[in-house]
Amino acid sequence: MNEYKRILVVAAMIQSCRIAIRQGVSLAQKYGAELFVLHSIYNPFGPKEWGLGTRALAEEYEKSILDTKRKLSGLVNAERTQGMAIKEMVREGEPFGEILKVIEEENIDLVVLLAHEEGRLEFFLFGRSLEELVRKMPCSIMLVKKEPGISIDEEEEKDE
Repeated sequence: MNEYKRILVVAAMIQSCRIAIRQGVSLAQKYGAELFVLHSIYNPFGPKEWGLGTRALAEEYEKSILDTKRKLSGLVNAERTQGMAIKEMVREGEPFGEILKVIEEENIDLVVLLAHEEGRLEFFLFGRSLEELVRKMPCSIMLVKKEPGISIDEEEEKDE
């Protein structure tokens, strides 16, 4: 097995990524690796191209970015172990492209993703399937499944 030096956890859906973050922390500890956690926010109206009459939507979008950053920081802090540095990143853009950019920019060796079945919402938000992302990855990938028989909501309640 490779020695992983830089690990990226993709926090695709904030509410359900705790298991993937936990796995990333464990692997980073085992290999003495740097850990990065990325969440990409997709703007369906285009990058900062809000038209007339959409000021309320633009304000709501900005609030959602701040809320996402707060939630991601809370999840990362809950999983952070003493002395471990974790770089949190919230990027605006098409998630598929942002993931690939971060892999290149940060020279990532391993990507950790939560494995789940995609629904229409995920396809709308991500624009491409997880399967396509996996095929185009320039590095190793680990897909993390949730514990059998435990829903994501139960997992979050257990940890609180």
